[in-house]
Amino acid sequence: MRKFSYIMLLIALVSLVMPGIAFAQEAAEEAAATTTAEVASAGGLESFAELVFGSGLVKWFKDGGWAMWPILILVIYGLAYIVWKFIALMYARVNLNAFLDKIVPLVKEKKFKEAAEIAKNTRGPVAAIVYAGLLKADGGIPAVEKAIENAAMIEMSYLEKGFLELSTVITLGPMMGFLGTVTGMISAFDAIAAARAVDATIVASGIKISLITTQAGLIVAIPVQFFNNIFVTMVDGMVIDMQKATEKVVEAML
Repeated sequence: MRKFSYIMLLIALVSLVMPGIAFAQEAAEEAAATTTAEVASAGGLESFAELVFGSGLVKWFKDGGWAMWPILILVIYGLAYIVWKFIALMYARVNLNAFLDKIVPLVKEKKFKEAAEIAKNTRGPVAAIVYAGLLKADGGIPAVEKAIENAAMIEMSYLEKGFLELSTVITLGPMMGFLGTVTGMISAFDAIAAARAVDATIVASGIKISLITTQAGLIVAIPVQFFNNIFVTMVDGMVIDMQKATEKVVEAML
C-alpha cells in the first residue's frame, strides 16, 4: 500500500515538474522551430482529448486555468484509490452464515484442526480472526480471546487503509478550487485597475476562472466523499461480522 502511495506521489510530482523541464529544453532551440513544435504537440493532444472527452469538456478545462491541472491529478489519484478500495473490500467479504455453519459444528466436536483448516482457506478478515483463535484452542478460552483480539487489530488496520488517501482528495479538491477562485478574482481586480473602470466585460474572464475552478473542486470532492461513506459502511458491516463470528466460536468452545 505504501509503495502504491509513493508511486502515485511520484506521478504527481513528475506531472508538475515535467512541463517546466520541457519548457527549459525548448527555450534552448530556435524560436521558430520551438513555436511550430509546441503548436503541433498542443494541437495533437487537444484533438485527442476532444475525441475522448468531447470539445465542451476540454474547453471547460482550458478555461479554468492552471488550477485545473492539480485538480486533474487529484481526480486520477482519487479514482485509483476508489477502484482499489472497492476491489479489496469486495474480496474481503464472506457469507458469514455459510462460514459459521462449517466452523461451529467442528468446534463443538473439538475438531479444532479441521475447523482451522477451513478458516485458513477462506478469505477475509472474519476467517482470519477465527483462524487465529482456533490455533490457540488448546490454551483455553482466555488464550483464544487474546489471539482473536490481536488478529482483529491487525485486520482492522488493513480495512482502514485507503481512507486517509480518500480524505486527502476530499480536502484538497475544494481547496485547489478555492485557490483557483482567488487567482481568478485577483486577475479580475488587476483588469479593473488597468482599465480604471468597472465593466462586466473586463472582469468576466477572471470571474469565469473563479467559478470553473470552484465547480471543478466540488465535482472532485463530492463523488469521492460518496464512495468514502460507502466504504466506511462496508467496513462497519465487516466489523459486526467479526464480532458475531467471535461470539459464535467462543460459545461453541464453551
